[in-house]
Amino acid sequence: METSPEPWIGALRHSHDRLQALVEPLDLGQLEQPSYASKWSIAQVLSHLGSQAEIFGMFLDAGLNGEEPPGREAFGPIWDSWNARNPQAQASDALHADQATLERFESLDEGQLARLHLPMWGMDLDATGLARMRVSEHAVHTWDVAVALDPAAKVAPDAVALLVDTLGQFVGRAAKPDGVQRRLRVLTTEPERDFILASGESVTLTPAGGEEGLPELRLPAEALIRLAYGRLDPAHTPPVQASGVDLDDLRGIFPGF
Repeated sequence: METSPEPWIGALRHSHDRLQALVEPLDLGQLEQPSYASKWSIAQVLSHLGSQAEIFGMFLDAGLNGEEPPGREAFGPIWDSWNARNPQAQASDALHADQATLERFESLDEGQLARLHLPMWGMDLDATGLARMRVSEHAVHTWDVAVALDPAAKVAPDAVALLVDTLGQFVGRAAKPDGVQRRLRVLTTEPERDFILASGESVTLTPAGGEEGLPELRLPAEALIRLAYGRLDPAHTPPVQASGVDLDDLRGIFPGF
C-alpha cells in the first residue's frame, strides 16, 4: 500500500481534472439525467462531491491544528445548503469547492504533511490516510458521472493502482455478509494482484499465501474495485474468468453506496 501522500494527492488532482472535463460541457438536461449512483442525478453526485469537499476542508483544519474532527452535527447544514441549490449551481459550485480543497492538499509542505493527524471513525489518519479517503470517494463518484455519459467508462488507472491495495480495509467495512461460507482466490490484472476472498459471518480480502485448489475469479483490478463498491452489474462487467464462483453471489454481498 502506498504510504506517501504525494501519489494520492496526485491521483486526486487527476480525478478532479477528469471530472471538470466531463461536467463543464453539460447542459441542464444532462445534469438532470440519472448517474450510476442509485437515486442520484449527475447534479446530485456533484452536489455530494461539493459538500464533501467542504467537509474535507474541515478535516484538514482539524488535522493540522491538532483538534478533534467535526461531528455529524456540523455536516447537516452543509448538506442542506447543497441540496437546496439548483442543478446548475450544484455542478458549478461543486467544481469550485473541489478545486479549493484540492489546492489545500497540494499546498501542504513537508512539515504540514508530517504533523497532520486526525483520530476519526476508529482510525488514526495521517495526511496519506485523509487523501486516500478522498481519492476513494472522488474516483468512484467521478466514474458514476462518467459512465452515465459513456457506458464504457472505467475508474481512472492511477486511482485503481492505488486503491486496489486498500481493498482489504474497505471490504471489511463495506461488505454485507450473507452467512454463506466461501473461500476463493481473486487474481487481478492492471495491476496484478493475488487475493483470498473469504466470507461467512464476515467478509475479508487478504493477500494470497500460495493456497491452491480454490475457486478462482480473474478480472481487471478496476473491475474488482467496482465490485467492492457495488458497481459491477452485468451491463458494466468486462470479460472475467470465474471457476467455481457465482459472480451474482458476490454482487449480493457488495451492495455499494
